[in-house]
Amino acid sequence: MAENIQLKKISINEIDQLKRIGQQTFYETFSESNSEENMKEYLEKGFSNEKLTAELSDKNSEFYFATLNDEVIGYLKINFGPSQTELKNDKTLEIERIYVSKEFHGKKVGQLLYEKAIEIAKQKNSEYVWLGVWEENHRALGFYRKNGFVEFDKHIFRLGNEEQTDLMMKLKLSN
Repeated sequence: MAENIQLKKISINEIDQLKRIGQQTFYETFSESNSEENMKEYLEKGFSNEKLTAELSDKNSEFYFATLNDEVIGYLKINFGPSQTELKNDKTLEIERIYVSKEFHGKKVGQLLYEKAIEIAKQKNSEYVWLGVWEENHRALGFYRKNGFVEFDKHIFRLGNEEQTDLMMKLKLSN
């Protein structure tokens, strides 16, 4: 199945599809562990048209869809330079989001999106790729550890009125 999955860079014209897959996958990933109220607030603010338009227009961020038979089944967001959420230097690339819709978990979609991010990091001569993962998201933590990432710090992520700890992880690239 993985061979039929296409990756494509997202343009501003696809904002509606991005909003849909963004909200759907965030909800699937975190709704069991968070209050309905906090989830609702984050889904509205985090995926508002204004916020997505700004992100899609940022020259230091890129989004990619994973599609199967023209259906969007996952997406990737990467940031470089000053658009990184932390470590704002030119030697690093941030994977801000890799999300795959639940029915496609375990089908290598996340790995394809991840490999795309690594390919771009190498093109940009990045020394490190880094990201933040919620400490309770064991599936994601296992995925990144399997791909060679190591923890180097923590930071707080606010979801509504709750503070959660993200583990920051990085991978040194050998160019």
